[in-house]
Amino acid sequence: MEPRTDSSPQSSPRVVKSEAEWRESLTPEEYAVLRQAGTERAFTGEYTDTKTQGVYECRACGAELFRSDTKFESHCGWPSFYDPADTDAVILRQDRSLGMVRTEVLCATCHSHLGHVFEGEGYGTPTDQRYCINSISLRLVPAE
Repeated sequence: MEPRTDSSPQSSPRVVKSEAEWRESLTPEEYAVLRQAGTERAFTGEYTDTKTQGVYECRACGAELFRSDTKFESHCGWPSFYDPADTDAVILRQDRSLGMVRTEVLCATCHSHLGHVFEGEGYGTPTDQRYCINSISLRLVPAE
C-alpha cells in the first residue's frame, strides 16, 4: 500500500504548534529544514552512513517514520530508505520548487518537511523507491 498523497489542503496535522512554538522547540537549523522545507548539505548529516539498528522518528514531533531495516546505501549524500515504517507515517505531495517537479515527503503527524522520494533509479530495493531524507529531520532511537 502506498503512503497517502496530500492532495487536499484540508488534511490537518495531529500535532499543531504556532510558528513561534516551532521556533522555540527546534534549533534554527532544524527549523529551516523541518518547517521551511530546507535541505541540509549532502554528506554532512549525522545519519548518512549510520548502520545502527533502530527506529527513525520525526525530530519535530517524535512520530515513528522509518526503520533501520529499510535503510540502504544510495551514496547520494542523505539517508535513504525504501519504505516508511507505516503507510500512514508520511504524506507525499508534489513539489514544484527550484524549477523541478519532485515528490516531497512530510511527516503525517506534524506536516514537517523530511525530504523527497524518487522512483525507478535502479537501486534494486523491494519498492524501487528512494526516500531521500534529511538527517536533521530525524532522530534515531537505537534498538535495545
